[in-house]
Amino acid sequence: MGQSKQPSDNHNNKMTLVFWVSMSIILLITIVAGIFPSAFGKNADILYTFISSSSGWLFLIIVFVLDIFLIGLAITRFGRFKLGGDNEKPEFSFISWICMLFSAGLGVGIVFWGVAEPMTHYLKSPMPNEVKGSTLESARLAMGYTFFHWGISQWSIFAMAGLIVAYFQFRKQRDGLISTAMEPVFGEAYKKPYRNVIDVLAIVATVMGIATSIGLGILQIGGGLNHVFDIPNNNWTKIIITVIMTVIFLGSAASGLNKGVKILSNLNIFICFALLIYILIFGPTMFIFETFTVAIGDYITNFVQYSLRLNPYEGDNSWMQQWTIFYWAWVIAWSPFIGGFVARVSRGRTIREFVIGVLIIPPLISFSWIATFGGTAIYLVINKGAGIAEDVKGDYTIALFSLLSHFPLYEVTSIFAIILIFLFLVTSADSTTFILSSMSDRGSITPPLKYKLVWGILIGSISVSMTLAGGLKSLQTASIVAGLPFAVILFLMMFSIMKALRREPAEHFKMTYIDDDTDFSKSLEEREEEDK
Repeated sequence: MGQSKQPSDNHNNKMTLVFWVSMSIILLITIVAGIFPSAFGKNADILYTFISSSSGWLFLIIVFVLDIFLIGLAITRFGRFKLGGDNEKPEFSFISWICMLFSAGLGVGIVFWGVAEPMTHYLKSPMPNEVKGSTLESARLAMGYTFFHWGISQWSIFAMAGLIVAYFQFRKQRDGLISTAMEPVFGEAYKKPYRNVIDVLAIVATVMGIATSIGLGILQIGGGLNHVFDIPNNNWTKIIITVIMTVIFLGSAASGLNKGVKILSNLNIFICFALLIYILIFGPTMFIFETFTVAIGDYITNFVQYSLRLNPYEGDNSWMQQWTIFYWAWVIAWSPFIGGFVARVSRGRTIREFVIGVLIIPPLISFSWIATFGGTAIYLVINKGAGIAEDVKGDYTIALFSLLSHFPLYEVTSIFAIILIFLFLVTSADSTTFILSSMSDRGSITPPLKYKLVWGILIGSISVSMTLAGGLKSLQTASIVAGLPFAVILFLMMFSIMKALRREPAEHFKMTYIDDDTDFSKSLEEREEEDK
């Protein structure tokens, strides 16, 4: 396969067609949602129901196949290949790599849903015909199912996107565009219009993914400020939060203050650990550890069933549409960004290291958070009669703050929680702005400032407009609409990476049947064809 150089950053400074088309799509959605919020919210609900009910099976199958494919790839001989040159050392130490996977693995989503999801499943059982809600059985089911949603399946989506980008960018010295990574499937000479379509889909999906995450964060900060300090949780509050966040991350993106982003990321990790240890110390410590253990067992036991669960005979898939299918669509929409980030920090690692690290480390971190916060909430409801369940039933956004209110220094820990959510929003938006600018500018590693400013403003605008238009439902719709076409691209990535790996020179496989006539310049495909 040809090895063209990475794109030069000296190309002309004209805005690309990919940028104009993707920007126009996002701008149109933002304007419509802003001018006709109620109509937008109503139609978003209809669209969400249609896509999730008609295409839910496709999301489930694709994600399950990705799980199997990546695990299989890691244990085959292909797992030896490095995401870089054959003799290239990892760019970051193992500990630094783990920390960066941690920062990617614990974001706004897990802070938002860490208490809200297990508590919701406890109240309303995911399997109402088998387990009644608000029982000890539903509490156990709630934890196991929440682990499933934040486990390997979610990270196999990120890993697939990250693996193919890292392979082509660092091993093949190509650009980091999704369209380039699809060359083994469509051919190196496939036409530019088709490449542009793929890159536009990647950009739109990424914007919708970040809009969903920022929207959830805005809702949670607004709910927290209202619950703790009685600040009105109205549209003006949400707009002010978004404006402050946008100004901060635009300032960081414009100045290129990588050191500032690094400091914020480290602060995120510190606050996460501080809150985690705080709940472990003051909460039901033994219950948390035991819940973690049992939930891991339930997750492993039910993995296949949960992965492919639908109710065609009863004709009611509403629960799966609201939870599993929404999660997979959201993560797929988010995958070009997280995949790009994971690829960037994994240069020099083998495919085997990459897959094992990405599929195990972030899920374990998420499990720890869920067991600590979600498990403690369930314990307080079951054993102490806490009102957390009623709070969550009325408003997901206050779940974390309702839990913290049952511990000492409630106002202090709540302020830290709000700061944590806000910092996650800023760092995620900052990083996404760079990735979007790069994808808009032919994969440039130093995209112009104008791209960053435009995408930064659009990210803030669409996040707040969709939050105001329909709240959680509009955000879910954005993810599932963007995720559907990109799910197909993600599926094709498996064929692309396998075709590319099979073209690697046969010498890399360390074959045992070498003789004096062995031609190492030929790929494995060519040698197998000769053997036939």
